[in-house]
Amino acid sequence: MLGKIFIILLVPVTIYVVYYLLNRTAKNNKAIKRVLSDEGKDILEKEVAYYRRLSIADKQEFESRCLAFLDTVKIEGVGVTLELKDYMLIAASAIIPIFAFKKWTYPNLTNIMIYPAHFNADYQFEGHADRNIMGMVGEGAMNGQMILSKSALEYGFQNASDGQNTAIHEFVHLIDKTDGTVDGVPSYLLDKAAVIPFMNLIREEINKIKQHQSDIDTYGMTNPGEFFAVASEYFFENPTKFQKNHPELYTALSKIFEQS
Repeated sequence: MLGKIFIILLVPVTIYVVYYLLNRTAKNNKAIKRVLSDEGKDILEKEVAYYRRLSIADKQEFESRCLAFLDTVKIEGVGVTLELKDYMLIAASAIIPIFAFKKWTYPNLTNIMIYPAHFNADYQFEGHADRNIMGMVGEGAMNGQMILSKSALEYGFQNASDGQNTAIHEFVHLIDKTDGTVDGVPSYLLDKAAVIPFMNLIREEINKIKQHQSDIDTYGMTNPGEFFAVASEYFFENPTKFQKNHPELYTALSKIFEQS
């Protein structure tokens, strides 16, 4: 889900940049060092089905990409203490949809805040009603920020066959947003000739959801941007089932994400 947060920055840019770099190192350095151990690899092997399906060489590449991600994005817990597992699941969620693109980084992401539970539109995660948001990417003054629920992050990897993964969902939004808009059409990954057919395919599948003829999550009906993220969750979580139930969409997403 996309969110808008408006804040006033009162510190000079140079001071903020220095603080960001130092604070990022302090918060992530311990995790980065531990990832190089068997403990980090064991977490990926146990928790991430996508990683388990990779060859030995690709697993090494995946681990390296996770390290690079953790070294460039600030991750902080808000009202919660983060563990190595949290860092690894976040990194895995980031790398899964861009794994085929060896040089891809997230230019529109600098900071991830992890809340202990679901939150509401006012970013409150306790003592308030309507706490039904599991994750969002920021806009406006909060462009470059992501908020994730720790409980949703972990739940997304507990059942590798349900087609739901909040963190992957939000990272797909960032991929979609690279061209400036979250509209369900990642222009950087689609040939111009493929844009209209893909948009038509999205519309057709949204209509199937409305008619209860699709097993894609109903949240995909919200708009094309949300459909793209929801369908991508399913595609990466359970590709075999997705291919069986949605062959055309599976082919389209395979081309977009360059998955063999």
